[in-house]
Amino acid sequence: MIHEQRRADAEGGAEVAYYPGGRYAYRTTWRAGVDPAPNVALRFEGVQGDSTVSVNGTPVGTLRSGYTEFELSITDHVLWGQDNEVLVDVDNSAQPASRWYPGSGLYRAVSLVFRPAVHFAADGLQLRTKATSNEAAIVEVEYVLVNADAHDTQVVIELSHEGQVVAAGAGGGSTGAVALRIDHPHVWSAETPHLYELAARLELDGSVADERREMVGLRTISVDTHYGLRINGTTVLLRGACIHHDNGVLGAATHRAAEYRRVRLLKAAGFNAIRSAHNPMSRHLLDACDELGMYVLDELADYWVVPKTKHDASWRFRDTWREDADRMVEKDRNRPSVIMYAAGNEIPETATAEGVALTREITEYLHSIDPDRPVTLATNLFLSTLVSMDKSPYKDSPSVEGESSIAGSTEANVMINQIGRMMDLVSRLPRADRATRDAFAAVDVAGYNYGLGRYKGDTRRYPERVILGSETLPGDVARAWHLVQENPAVIGDFVWAGWEYLGEAGVAVWVPGKRAGLAKPFPYLIAGPGMFDLIGQPDITLRLAQAAWGCLDAPAIGVRPVDRSGVAMVRSAWRATDAVESWSWRGCEGRKADVEVYSADDHVALFLNGRRIARRRAGRKQGYLAKFTVPYEPGNLTAIGYRNGSEVSRTELRSASGELGLRVTSSAGTVIADGADLLFADLAITDRSGVVEMLADEQVVLDVTGPGELIGFGTAAPASEEAFTGNTRTTFRGRALAVIRPTGKPGLITVSARSQTLGAADLVVEAIVTGSLEESTDLAAGALTS
Repeated sequence: MIHEQRRADAEGGAEVAYYPGGRYAYRTTWRAGVDPAPNVALRFEGVQGDSTVSVNGTPVGTLRSGYTEFELSITDHVLWGQDNEVLVDVDNSAQPASRWYPGSGLYRAVSLVFRPAVHFAADGLQLRTKATSNEAAIVEVEYVLVNADAHDTQVVIELSHEGQVVAAGAGGGSTGAVALRIDHPHVWSAETPHLYELAARLELDGSVADERREMVGLRTISVDTHYGLRINGTTVLLRGACIHHDNGVLGAATHRAAEYRRVRLLKAAGFNAIRSAHNPMSRHLLDACDELGMYVLDELADYWVVPKTKHDASWRFRDTWREDADRMVEKDRNRPSVIMYAAGNEIPETATAEGVALTREITEYLHSIDPDRPVTLATNLFLSTLVSMDKSPYKDSPSVEGESSIAGSTEANVMINQIGRMMDLVSRLPRADRATRDAFAAVDVAGYNYGLGRYKGDTRRYPERVILGSETLPGDVARAWHLVQENPAVIGDFVWAGWEYLGEAGVAVWVPGKRAGLAKPFPYLIAGPGMFDLIGQPDITLRLAQAAWGCLDAPAIGVRPVDRSGVAMVRSAWRATDAVESWSWRGCEGRKADVEVYSADDHVALFLNGRRIARRRAGRKQGYLAKFTVPYEPGNLTAIGYRNGSEVSRTELRSASGELGLRVTSSAGTVIADGADLLFADLAITDRSGVVEMLADEQVVLDVTGPGELIGFGTAAPASEEAFTGNTRTTFRGRALAVIRPTGKPGLITVSARSQTLGAADLVVEAIVTGSLEESTDLAAGALTS
């Protein structure tokens, strides 16, 4: 989809960022070995669009749902010792298929899977941590074998840490469980993400028939109103980020290196949890959360039986949700990072008796296939109130099957955008309580979307209800966090959104004028609420969260765009400010500058070029925000934080001075030449000391030479007609991001950027061979590429 030409009349409209859908044929030729394998399958981790798969001209199966894994047996269709053609025909032409940018085609990994005649079932190992202490951890490893009934089998289980086997055991039969004791265990948490290697060996008639290895963590989960969420017996408060699945300039493509980058940046910023919005996460993203340490709330679906968009397949949900739940749990159950499942997001029918019954059914089913993790339901109390009144101010949207939609998430969001804080008031009404209490009673954790006003009252009304802020406005994050700290039954908060995303075009973007709808017209393409922007730069709204969390060491200075000083702006409930962290606005001398300083200190004083402007109260009682107004002049803008009358911190912003030029940098000194790693090259328009200029944007042409290819090039601009797939892009507020993928060979990759007036700049990074390259190449040889 990222390669399609966006257009104003695209059927998906603003929801999918004005990208059209399409039909796509993926073909590859695989040379099979001479010796036949007893079992061969194709595993698809995610395909956007309904698809059919053929091998050598024979259909072998169909795929549906962009977030559900499917495995198709092709054993009977392989021509051994010959070339085999694999064809995947994807139809994603019907749009909108979701309320955000979905992508199209094979956007997650596709693999060939080989298994012996007697083998472990797919995802046939389950490790359950029964108890942990400083002295010992007790775990149980359950296994399932296929075709083992007629054989004398033994399953050997080993758990290793840093190459040393720390526990081992064995069992027999086609199914079983092996108990292990680990002395002085290294338990897993987001703060200490220790991983063990789980090895399972199937011995058949005295020889090894099959073997599995995967990384696991030892940790327990419990949740109640007295101690909140406990991981390994220690109470944890969730500082959460809601994120969509797209990777910005890369579109929906799920690159392993991009997911690791996103988790690293979120964690470094102070987040310790991610909520997938609103679908099961990819394996790559879960790997990053396991390894780097991030709690995960994995979500089943954004819709149930009532459609939210015309082509969202709600018509088949009753027939498919169990299979989707199975695949999600099988993928997640050995993941220490996954601590909770969400049955759905803002499901309007949960305000009805039928929806409550389905809530209970889904929750009980998730418990049956994974008894160790709690289940939540992310509920928009405002939406549920509307549904309980059988009212919506918007026309019903017929689905592809002709069914009518009651008030959906988009309608509720329109209302929220129009009435602002009224949603807080509506959530407090007795009707809001009646509309949600039965559904909340059916899950382990009540997920409140935009319902902060109910926290205190509901902890008294429902003393056994555990509450999670499953979705919170960026401007409310400090208020929400203090409610989490003060109420043991409220276990955490997830801001909408932690990372910028494509689709829902313009819902949070401030635009000039006096009136504007929720969705913005073409060429808007991003939603706008991200605490990290589309290219991974932190947004000023992040600093409010960091101040409330206690991890903002010095004042953060935000400046509303000085080039728009005096211009009326249409604001959004999902963006508290349009300020940016810059004091470099060429050509704006003398114009009024609105300055916002975020600080946990008692007071903040602002200085411009050494002159004191004013001193204001800051800290918690002031919402961690002090505001100033000053005529813009180039130079140094300094904020000094005071506690008990003494200076404790300071921050300075400088204007770019002198000649400007292009700069290309990367935090990586090398990149692995395996075709899976990525090089992220940051482009900026700066002065000689590296200060980025906001108002000197220019078109940049990029060339990549050596063993690398450009796969994404773009900016955080909320509206642009330039594609992410070309080598030419106009910077936005002085920045752009290029993503280069190594082609598999070692050598020097050179990224050359040039512009008309700002000159040129080069970045040279070495693609290196590591010890794991041979293994990665072998695996790549068994994978499909489009």
